Amino acid sequence: MKEIRSPIQELQKKEEERLDICRDILKNARNELYASMRFMDVALASLKPEPSFQTGTLGTDGEFLYFEPDWLIQAFLNRKTMINRLYLHELLHCLFCHVWNGKNRNSRLWNLASDIAVESIIDELYQKAVYLRPGSFRREIYLELRAYKKILTAEVIYRILENTPQEPGKIARMEQEFRLDDHSRWEDGKTRNGTPNRQKQWEDMRQKMQTEMETISKEAASESGSLLEQLQIENRQRYDYKAFLRKFSVLKEEMKVDMDAFDYIFYHYGLETYGNMPLIEPLETKEMKKIEDFVIVVDTSMSCKGDLIRHFLEETYGVLSESESFFRQINVHIIQCDDRIQEDVVIHNSREMETYLAGFTVKGFGGTDFRPPFEYVEQLRHAGAFTKLRGLIYFTDGYGLFPVKMPPYDTAFIFMKDDYRDVDVPPWAIKLIIDPEELGEEERTAEDYEY
Repeated sequence: MKEIRSPIQELQKKEEERLDICRDILKNARNELYASMRFMDVALASLKPEPSFQTGTLGTDGEFLYFEPDWLIQAFLNRKTMINRLYLHELLHCLFCHVWNGKNRNSRLWNLASDIAVESIIDELYQKAVYLRPGSFRREIYLELRAYKKILTAEVIYRILENTPQEPGKIARMEQEFRLDDHSRWEDGKTRNGTPNRQKQWEDMRQKMQTEMETISKEAASESGSLLEQLQIENRQRYDYKAFLRKFSVLKEEMKVDMDAFDYIFYHYGLETYGNMPLIEPLETKEMKKIEDFVIVVDTSMSCKGDLIRHFLEETYGVLSESESFFRQINVHIIQCDDRIQEDVVIHNSREMETYLAGFTVKGFGGTDFRPPFEYVEQLRHAGAFTKLRGLIYFTDGYGLFPVKMPPYDTAFIFMKDDYRDVDVPPWAIKLIIDPEELGEEERTAEDYEY
């Protein structure tokens, strides 16, 4: 006997069939992407399809892949390659954590920068499943941005858009070209039902994907354009610069009340029992980790820019000049060197440091040789210039001759750049690559980006 359904049940059945078609479309897109880029297998299985009539096209919050059913079916009938591209577009937003990294930024510029970043990656993937020839306006935008930086991360594009004056209406035109998906669920980076964000899971996936591309899928990675380079940039270890500088501090007593070692119980008991006679008083000295003997070397060769050197010194001083970092009397040597020692200024207190920075000028602009500063510091050590030299920080672009012998103190080579380019340093040295944004760098012109 034929089952009789009410009109409402018929509508529900048709709607369910329509949603099943949409899920099949997305499943087909996922399979085509997997066939082209097997290194994305885990990421491709990480977003759960979810219908949404407010999305317009596709959107994500890091857990669900939201789709508008009518749009999805029509887009599939018109050009299924666009579905593949948008699916990959959402995955890249999650892998590079664009969903969560827009906090404290101009949301309009961050959304645009994120879209340009992922679209530039997709446009370099010459895979049949996703390739569409970019139009002239899109190619023009890429050329303009790459005049500042070769690798277009969302952070780099955001700083360019924020700091570079744009022609009237150009931002809107760029949004029309690159804004293809829905970002409305990016605000707090939380998935529905109050579950925590998935940023850490996507970061782990990104790490594994880089390893996969560099090993098992090396051949496929060679056809991935800038994707691997972007992964290397995002996956490089982020450092807390203050914590890093504390590696060079020493433990020493200083005249300061140590409330951490003070026992309030005995103090209170004495006051209650004997009136104004406490049984214990706070210690008048406190062991603290601070900077005492230290060397800062700045590379003043022609490849290092003076403004960047000054900024590095100002930021380093900004960290060291905090009350919990400096002893009252310090012994910090600031050495300028290209292929020979150009200047050595000894700083004994914060006032001298401020005076030095106020009149700072770069001296050198010759070649690069890392050996002279180490030889010079060794002479100072033998002459008794240091009580206990804890470390040396060398700010440089990384192109020069390194000393062969390991010095008897910690050494760190600092590179300030926001594109990852590995630099070989001696095995005994610490290598630190710092994004200018992590130090508060504000870049204004194309020339400022070339370091």
